[in-house]
Amino acid sequence: MERQKEEQLQTSHTERLRQANAALQRAAAELPDEDGYRLRYHLMPPAGWMNDPNGLIVYKGEYHVFYQHNPYEPRHGPMYWGHAKSKDLMRWEHLPIALAPSEEYDSGDCRGYGCWSGSAVDDQGRLTLIYTGHVDGRTPEEVQCVASSSDGVTFEKSAHNPVVAAPPETGGFGFRDPKVWRHEGQWYMVVGYGKDGLGKALLYASPDLRQWTYAGVAAESDGTMGNMWECPDLFALGGGGEHVLIFSPMNMGDTKTMYLSGRFNYETGKLDVRYRERLEYGYDFYAPQTFEDERGRRILIGWMNIWGARMPEQERGWMGTFTLPRELTLAADGTLRMNPVEEAKSLRGAHHAFGMMTMGADTVVPLTGAYGDALEIMAIFRIADSATRSEFGLQLRCSEDGGQFTEVSYCWPEGKLRMDRSRSGAGELGCSELELAPLPGGRIVIHLYLDRSSVELFANHGMKTVTNRIYPDPASLGLRLFARKGEAVLESLDVWELSL
Repeated sequence: MERQKEEQLQTSHTERLRQANAALQRAAAELPDEDGYRLRYHLMPPAGWMNDPNGLIVYKGEYHVFYQHNPYEPRHGPMYWGHAKSKDLMRWEHLPIALAPSEEYDSGDCRGYGCWSGSAVDDQGRLTLIYTGHVDGRTPEEVQCVASSSDGVTFEKSAHNPVVAAPPETGGFGFRDPKVWRHEGQWYMVVGYGKDGLGKALLYASPDLRQWTYAGVAAESDGTMGNMWECPDLFALGGGGEHVLIFSPMNMGDTKTMYLSGRFNYETGKLDVRYRERLEYGYDFYAPQTFEDERGRRILIGWMNIWGARMPEQERGWMGTFTLPRELTLAADGTLRMNPVEEAKSLRGAHHAFGMMTMGADTVVPLTGAYGDALEIMAIFRIADSATRSEFGLQLRCSEDGGQFTEVSYCWPEGKLRMDRSRSGAGELGCSELELAPLPGGRIVIHLYLDRSSVELFANHGMKTVTNRIYPDPASLGLRLFARKGEAVLESLDVWELSL
């Protein structure tokens, strides 16, 4: 009987996948040959819609990334799992769609259904996906499911689905985004949840990925961290029992991602939190997920968009992109550092170097020869000894008439780092702002990755990050330095042209 159910399930799933892959091929063929918003070195969908990264894993020596995907239109709708793989985290090969909504627990006759976010593990050689089946109006609305593959491309849904058929109690807000890992021979899973206005990460345990036991609340809000936690991710980092929990809190104002660090006790199932902070300070960063690679690095990838924003690329037949992969490290005080993975250096092409320069108050310095829409920029500034007040930084994607640009600035003595996109072009406006103390010697390190319609900023060696989408005119390619209200010193500036 179970075998018959498996065969019927797989036939339904296979047909849905065939239809979706055919539709995706047609949509990709219809995209314009030249699109100034398509990024040059970030992972994007071939066409259609992309959101949350799912199932990040190294499998049989290759990096795999799955993602929330609508192959039929560039808008959120019934969710499939898109799939890509890479040997170096930079150059991605798109594979056939991995999961399609096809069963009563993940499909329906409304728009709000699908194979929602989850994670991946290697279960004795089988690439296994754990995801949320979601159907609007169904009771329960969200359940946890499993699918697996022996070749890493073609996936079969388990006849045991849903493996977690309901949340542990009624009256909650959401029950989704399972993140699974293995510890001392046992599988563990955190699931995003909320109740009574408090976001929570629920903990489960299993011997075989099929039979799950609820183990309690690993961590929850103190009343100030959102009323539901999406995409929780709990992992060890830094040794000595230290763990980090990353999550995306709902209804927390400008804060869209947070992290908690401390010691996790497997016996009690509780994270003893010693530090908490906002994870990212840009507008366009959500639902990050991490994995550990074969070198022991903890690598994070996030969705480089945000719910509710204008998304100009939708008019061009696609929507969504992911951040550069970022390596996470934990400082002794419990704070996280995020920096681009070493492999990003392989993108570097022509190099432009600029030496020390003192900029007087209210000056703008165009950088001759350094321009483009895909650049890596490493600038080291120093607060001038004579400066009692100064603001300095860079302007990116500058138009020739000076009217269009994205500005990255540091204001002293307020200690504020800003990315202002009020003159960036189409799309959302607004200024991202955060507090940043100078490094010894009054230095401010601004490390930028610019890619057509995105800017990623890593400040002071990854102490703080800012990620934003911008949509300038294709001809806006200039780069300028500036100082206002006081002097500033540029110690060095390196600019690399980037390409795959």
